[in-house]
Amino acid sequence: MTKSHDGKDVTLRIAQQPEADELLGRSALAALVGMLLDQQVPMEWAFTGPYTLGQRMGGDDLDAEEIAAYDPDAFTALFTEKPALHRYPGSMAKRVQQLCQFLVAEYGGEASAVWADAATGAELLERLNALPGFGTQKAQIFLALLGKQFGVRPTGWREAAGPYGQAGSHRSVADITGPESLAQVRAYKQEAKAAAKKTASGGKAGKPGTKK
Repeated sequence: MTKSHDGKDVTLRIAQQPEADELLGRSALAALVGMLLDQQVPMEWAFTGPYTLGQRMGGDDLDAEEIAAYDPDAFTALFTEKPALHRYPGSMAKRVQQLCQFLVAEYGGEASAVWADAATGAELLERLNALPGFGTQKAQIFLALLGKQFGVRPTGWREAAGPYGQAGSHRSVADITGPESLAQVRAYKQEAKAAAKKTASGGKAGKPGTKK
């Protein structure tokens, strides 16, 4: 357990595994890596990844400088070792290493420096969006996670996080506080995916009276 930005204890229940959640709560880099891995795999799998990676590297935390300097092939092997850390272990290993190299170059290897002195939500969103592997959606979700569960709340953070910043929502990992909310977020994601697929298929359908 660690202290949040406003001095309160942080207890996360995202990975649904005590050791993995404990690491996420005390390690800014672990939280960033978990967010990076959160695509095309179950959320709890993605956020367990940093803990598993740390174990395979022989430590109880992640170090940006160590990962940045790691031999690329050896680092990829840590991801592909069974059970693999991701559905696409090779590409995600490369992205994690690129993220850490960026953190070393721009923030002295300190992941928390990305948000420590951000004056506004818009500034923080811009910083997160600049991270390798982070698009706007991922940046907004992580911004919401920082605000809702880590107490990192610069002026306008909810607005900058878009729909993910809304209070009482169950749209993303930022809203997961246990098994029940995990199920609610998963249901929302499935509904959104189904709606997007329906919209896409509808757009491809031929017009009435025309040949396909």
